[in-house]
Amino acid sequence: MPPRLDPRRLETFRVVAMTGQVSAASRLLHLSQPAVTAQVRQLERECGRPLLVRTARGVRLNEAGRVLLEYAQRHHRLLDEAALAVAGEETLRGELALAASTTVASYVVPDLLASFVREHRDVQVRLEVGNTEQVLAWVGEGRVPLGLVEGHARASRIRLEHYLDDELVPVVAERAPVELLRVRSAELLRTVPILWREPGSGTRAVLERALKRAGVRPRGLQAADMQLGGTEAIKGAVAAGLGVGFLSRWSIQGELASGRFRLLPLPELHVARAFSWVLPVDAPSGVAGGFLRHARATPPIHP
Repeated sequence: MPPRLDPRRLETFRVVAMTGQVSAASRLLHLSQPAVTAQVRQLERECGRPLLVRTARGVRLNEAGRVLLEYAQRHHRLLDEAALAVAGEETLRGELALAASTTVASYVVPDLLASFVREHRDVQVRLEVGNTEQVLAWVGEGRVPLGLVEGHARASRIRLEHYLDDELVPVVAERAPVELLRVRSAELLRTVPILWREPGSGTRAVLERALKRAGVRPRGLQAADMQLGGTEAIKGAVAAGLGVGFLSRWSIQGELASGRFRLLPLPELHVARAFSWVLPVDAPSGVAGGFLRHARATPPIHP
């Protein structure tokens, strides 16, 4: 029979994996660093293989660690749901302050807020919107207790927790100029205008890395390229036939269903990313903590 994993060690591993540092995990768990290290090593012995790669800057997951982290996160969310079910409905009052990057703020947060406010009518909402770098800074500074961003990022005084999967897909207008409609490979992107997000955007950072992996070297802005400060601006430019836009699947369901936008078939280019919670070192409490538990328990359905 396979060994039973110790839930406490699994939670310790989850926190280490999410923070990327034993020192940060020890503060969150109120354990000494040697105790955290010992628990992770014991879990690795239970699994029969390493889960983390130790580096000078901290730790990162190997393939086995990434697989186990998915189960650790599900276990953590299930315990949150159980606590809510046993405690009954929680009465929350006051202000819910959170920050979100632009795509998430437009296409994910509204439904979460609607369902949360229906259950907690005495809560007032303050949502601050910026790019990924701004949201990371606001949570790190304590301006807001909770954030939600797209893309991959690290910053001091915060930790990231995976929430939803996403994908950036290349789209053009259904009646775009013929040179845009003829793009059938990542290499041909060099020959057409690209509609970019601004520097500091999580969308832009993820796209640049994906293009590099596909063999399309990063380039400076070309004369016909555009740099636009938001998803809606890029959607407008795509609709006007001004170039190829890379947009979240969450943001273009209406345009694809109506036939206004067309997906470009670029099989060698897969731009996967995640929407992640931005959390302070200490877990948020009060209204922010209640909203986080609600969102974990009732995630929106991926398009």
